[in-house]
Amino acid sequence: MIMRKNCFLLLLGLLAIVSCTSYKEVPYLQNTSELDTTKVMELYDARIQPKDLLTITVNSEDAEAAIPFNLTIAVPYNTSTRYLTSQPTLQSYLVDNDGYIEFPTLGRLQVGGMTKTEVEQMIKDKLQPHFTNVPIVNVRMVNYKISVLGEVLRPNTYTISNEKVNIFEALALAGDLTIYGKRDGVKLIREHADGTKEIVPLNLNDANIIYSPYYYLRQNDVLYVQPNKAKAQNSDVGSMTSLFFSATSIMISFVNLLLNILR
Repeated sequence: MIMRKNCFLLLLGLLAIVSCTSYKEVPYLQNTSELDTTKVMELYDARIQPKDLLTITVNSEDAEAAIPFNLTIAVPYNTSTRYLTSQPTLQSYLVDNDGYIEFPTLGRLQVGGMTKTEVEQMIKDKLQPHFTNVPIVNVRMVNYKISVLGEVLRPNTYTISNEKVNIFEALALAGDLTIYGKRDGVKLIREHADGTKEIVPLNLNDANIIYSPYYYLRQNDVLYVQPNKAKAQNSDVGSMTSLFFSATSIMISFVNLLLNILR
């Protein structure tokens, strides 16, 4: 009887060790006590890349003076031949492969690699001779999107309205990792403006990731969450059913083996 009791205690101990080992792989940002809190990071600001879609609006106290510098779309007005000018934000500028756009009156402008603020200031400076007062220039990225794939609840492509998103915000949009997601096995796929691509491994368990140059995602970035070993082992069977029966089978076999040895 004592031997049986010891067997069960040993089994419980082994299960506890396995549980603790698995749990260590689950929490994000585990080593926060080791972070250098004095480290100062530059505030992130997205840079314009080829194939980005931009809306650029120019406003002024003199509304008539701003009209030639806004892309507008003419739409039919009733059934006559007259046209009504719509809002200028309805038409966008496509950045070409060399980083240029064609801007009304000003012509070809290079915007690739610049931030929105830099583009706004550049256009404002070029427009100043055409206005008696300082014009207001507003630049927005229309197609700032990222994709999240793999072991997440809602894999999809997401449009980011504020043009700034970090890794954890992207995962939150996708419903977070599933129980089969590998926290230290996330990969970032990024294409640069010159066409080169890179795949960057990311460890979400490491708190130092918040200081990584890859912490904030750029437009068109792809996050891929790899499956863990449990998912691989259960790929051919229903996940919860397989996990339950596997654990039960192992426990029964182990107990029977110990009882047979100690008889």
